[in-house]
Amino acid sequence: VPGNLQKLVRGVTASRRILKEFRPDVLFFTGGFVAVPMALAGRKIPSVLFVPDIEPGLALKMIARFAHRIAIIADESKKYFSLQKRLVCTGYPTRASLAGWSQNEARQKFNLTKQQPVILVIGGSKGARSLNKAVLAHLPELMEMAQLIHISGDLDWPEVQAKATEIHHPHYHAYPYLHEEMGAAFAASDVVLSRAGASTLGEYPLFGLPAVLVPYPYAWRYQKVNADYLVQ
Repeated sequence: VPGNLQKLVRGVTASRRILKEFRPDVLFFTGGFVAVPMALAGRKIPSVLFVPDIEPGLALKMIARFAHRIAIIADESKKYFSLQKRLVCTGYPTRASLAGWSQNEARQKFNLTKQQPVILVIGGSKGARSLNKAVLAHLPELMEMAQLIHISGDLDWPEVQAKATEIHHPHYHAYPYLHEEMGAAFAASDVVLSRAGASTLGEYPLFGLPAVLVPYPYAWRYQKVNADYLVQ
């Protein structure tokens, strides 16, 4: 505890320097450990908290008392806050270009046929190793029933790329990550297999996309709460 207190004091000192130099009109927080010293240092500056998950993380819970407004994505999050008057239910923001694809355009982008369904597998930027390994182990069965867009993340990409090269199957489309084409991947798909991070709460409902969600088991319970909310 003393060591953590020293880190917090150093963080507040550094945050005050940043605030003095930058002189912001508003502070915007989405969580993370760096938010706590900044919120303490800037508690006299108007601030907005955005809660990307259904259940706020520990940092957001700690600094909620300093916030002027707390933006939540669903009414389900209200039960985690005592300062109800500061809450605003905004929904989950998504960029406009994400939904700018028709299914036909999206499938042409990935060289997918119209006749067979499409499964989208997402592991995030780093990847979900257990999901990637499960997909690679069952590729023959999966490709008999559907076309696959497999976004593996960077960590597992060498293994996934090697497998894609080995099988060289027209129904298997593997990528380490997608940026501007992410909206096309959603629009082209009939179902998605993924973790249950915060972005699933905005992106999957935006596309009306059914999902098989496998919450990451080592990040407290946030993804499980997100998944349960989407199920409901």
